[in-house]
Order: sequence, then structure tokens, then C-alpha cells
Amino acid sequence: MTSYVSQVLQPEETVRYDGTLHWIIFLPGIVLFAFGAAGLIGVATLSRDAPGYHVYSIVVYVALALGALQLLSAWVRRWSTEIAVTDRRVIYKTGLVSRRTVEMNMDKVESVDVTQDIFGRILNYGTVLIRGTGASLEPLSTIATPLALRNAITAR
Repeated sequence: MTSYVSQVLQPEETVRYDGTLHWIIFLPGIVLFAFGAAGLIGVATLSRDAPGYHVYSIVVYVALALGALQLLSAWVRRWSTEIAVTDRRVIYKTGLVSRRTVEMNMDKVESVDVTQDIFGRILNYGTVLIRGTGASLEPLSTIATPLALRNAITAR
């Protein structure tokens, strides 16, 4: 399957930066799935006649299922999101079944704001807000290497 960015490139337009979402979007699913996996050890060691066994096992299996769904959702979100900076515009596309795209010409960009909390600074992810004349892109959150994205946009 060809990417959205490659489909919309104009003649002689070149991609200067290709961005992605940070792996941190998988963390909630990893934690929930790990909680469920650790709970499986408890389910295996408990007797079926132990008080609360059925409630405990239901909680463990629900945690496993929700963790797996969260991981799948994060994977689809990361796989279906495209962020590109070309020599003419900024392109942002998200969505698998329904698609949402936003494009802003480089000459319309007024400023690029990067917000990172302490974990974002340590793990190199953050939120990027691109302000343009008349409109702004929605905040792009959990972006990997947000400073590189900002530099690609502001370098002319």
C-alpha cells in the first residue's frame, strides 16, 4: 500500500522530514497486559475453591483482553498516522477506515510550539502545535523527536 504522503506529493516536491508517533503510546496497553499476565500466575496457583477465585480470574482475563485491545489500538493509530514536512508544506494524516488530513503551506506557518514534560524530555517525545495565518493545526501529541519536526518546519 502506498502512503498518503507519496500520493499527494506535487511534481518536484521533496520530503524533508518524515515523522511518527512515539512508542510511548503503547505504554498503557503494556502495563495493563503485564498486570493481567502477572495475574495469570496467581490464577494458576490458587485453588478453584478459594474464596474470590472467580472474581480474581475475571479481573485478570479482563485486564489481559483490555491490554491486548489497547496495544492493537495503539498499533493501528501509529501505523495509520503520517507526518511529513516537504519543501512546500506540512502534511498530517490520521485514520485507517475514515481518514482525516490537514495540510499547511510553509509560507502560512507563523510559529511552531513544542511542549515536553519531564518524561517527554527524557524519552524524546512531545506535543507540537503549528500556528498558521488564519488557522492552526490541531496539537500533534506524542510525536517522536518533536524538536527535529520543529526544525524541519522552521528551516527554510
